[in-house]
Amino acid sequence: MLLYERFLGRPFAGHRDSVSELVGDVVESAVEDVLSKVSVSYRKTKRAERITGFDQAPDFIIPDEFNPAVIIEAKLTEDDGTARDKVARVQRLRTLRDEKGLTYDVVACIAGRGFKVRRNDMRRLLVATEGKVFTLASIENLVTQTRIRDYVTTPIS
Repeated sequence: MLLYERFLGRPFAGHRDSVSELVGDVVESAVEDVLSKVSVSYRKTKRAERITGFDQAPDFIIPDEFNPAVIIEAKLTEDDGTARDKVARVQRLRTLRDEKGLTYDVVACIAGRGFKVRRNDMRRLLVATEGKVFTLASIENLVTQTRIRDYVTTPIS
């Protein structure tokens, strides 16, 4: 792939960059589907959005940024560098929570081989989230295994 990119030049890289966000939306869409199915109120942040109290805005805040009970970071990655960056973001959210004496759950929803490559990063992710890591295969447990269950308005089927 690298040789092909060098052969074609920047147009190939530009195309890859433009579709990478669409590919990454797979996990975020799955989270939205789960939350919508049980009518949970949530705030999905936009790219590069600033949220008071956070260095970088998390992907989802439940119920909202004024009273966060659950913070979700969602990512599909095929390389270990991107996975490492996401793990660092999750760890930072945990540190912010602990420094401010807050009690929100820090949750990660992940997919892709990037998270499988570096076992130590996966260990750090599990510690930072206190085990609240969900894949596309286990995302249906997102509501019942986190404080999201306290915000359900439609019975879980």
